[in-house]
Amino acid sequence: IQADGTDGNCVTFVLHDEDHTLGNSLRYMVMKNPDVEFCGYCITHPSESKINFRIQTRGALPAVEPFRKGLNDLMGVCQHV
Repeated sequence: IQADGTDGNCVTFVLHDEDHTLGNSLRYMVMKNPDVEFCGYCITHPSESKINFRIQTRGALPAVEPFRKGLNDLMGVCQHV
């Protein structure tokens, strides 16, 4: 986890060995949370298999909470399918 300064509301998570499959699905799940102001991801370079996944929340909610919830919700959807 790479945090910008000391603000826990805006965090960039670095996910190794992942691509658009997880990035776009997780972005969709996280953006369903009304407390999330911004969520996006980018792949640093086509030859690198890592994602920079950024979440910014409203209020006092730490960014790690919607990240965890998004991962858990995505796992639930995958298990259902």
